[in-house]
Amino acid sequence: MGLRAKTALVIAGTAGIVATLIGFLVHHLTAQDQLRGAARTADAQLVEAASAYASGIDKGALVNPGDLPAELRRTVTERPVRATLLQEHDRFGKPVMWAATRSGDDILAVRRSYAPQARTLADLDRALLVSGGLVTALGSVLGVVAAARVGRRITASARTAQRIADGDLTDRVEPRGKDEIARLGTAVNTMADALSARLEVERRVTADIAHELRTPVAGLVTAVGLLPPGRPTELVRGGVGAMRNLVEDVLEVARLDVPGIEQAQREEVLVSELARQVVATTGVDVDVQLRVHRDAKVATDRRRVERILVNLITNARRHGAPPVSVDVDGAVIRVRDHGTGFPADLLAQGPQRFRTGARERGGGTGLGLTIVDGQARVLGVRVSYENPPGGGAQATLDLTPSDTARHATEPID
Repeated sequence: MGLRAKTALVIAGTAGIVATLIGFLVHHLTAQDQLRGAARTADAQLVEAASAYASGIDKGALVNPGDLPAELRRTVTERPVRATLLQEHDRFGKPVMWAATRSGDDILAVRRSYAPQARTLADLDRALLVSGGLVTALGSVLGVVAAARVGRRITASARTAQRIADGDLTDRVEPRGKDEIARLGTAVNTMADALSARLEVERRVTADIAHELRTPVAGLVTAVGLLPPGRPTELVRGGVGAMRNLVEDVLEVARLDVPGIEQAQREEVLVSELARQVVATTGVDVDVQLRVHRDAKVATDRRRVERILVNLITNARRHGAPPVSVDVDGAVIRVRDHGTGFPADLLAQGPQRFRTGARERGGGTGLGLTIVDGQARVLGVRVSYENPPGGGAQATLDLTPSDTARHATEPID
């Protein structure tokens, strides 16, 4: 149950409880007032009838009535007092107010119908029930309105926080008022500002280091080319090549971190042709199986899609186990291996730069999949990761453009 429903139920329940308590109080006070009034009237009538009876005049006093309630009879018999009693049901099933006293050896009594008071109280109860229902209904409506207003503000803050978590560090909450929800929005904005500042510092430091390393690495590459052939030269060449690739990856990640710097250049491409070219250019088409289930044309940036696929295939071959397959299904491309699967933290949080998991026991920097996600954001497409049934790891590239980068796709049968 959401917060809106809970708030509406609390307000409606509170309105119902208040209406019930007020109704009960009004009923009780009215009933007590009616009872006292009827008792005073019956007692006054008894006094008049007893005085007339003592003078030998009949004023309607009942002498030793047989249907006098036993409790009232006992009261006036034991003590010389006047007493009243409300009989809920007489022999005809009607409410009656009795008043009685003792006169010598006789008991004098008067009786008055209590039906008018009972009807008045019943009418009052019905009016209280209707008004209580209306108050509860009005409270429910007000509860829904208040809950909807509060819910919209909280939902807006939550959506903004989610967009910030998804990487849009420019989004902010617009606080309204000075209540707790407004303070929550301000806290989200403060968090986003601090996070943006820290990430900007990290990006600049990373980019500066990579730029500073570019020149000496280029010198190392040139120097390696001058070394005599041999096993030591091959080892040095491999290490220098890995360092150069790492520097280029770091620079690419730094560019992808800045919104607006990287722009996609779109053109119509055939998905199967693009995938086939990537598999061929990686030089590993022998152990990578390409299967085309359904083809499609999409408007996208060929170079960036190739970069994504190369990184996914390289990651599958390096950290997974054969066979590695590339399946084209319309605008969707799936790259799957049959290794140990993606680490749990990658599935939960997505790729993290310079963080390796179980799949990277042979080495890795975590930049390959980080670049994949960055290029996907530039293209406005989605990349998802899963460990499918049967083992292994599967990365899915969906080239269907998102709402922020909508371009037509043309299915091909």
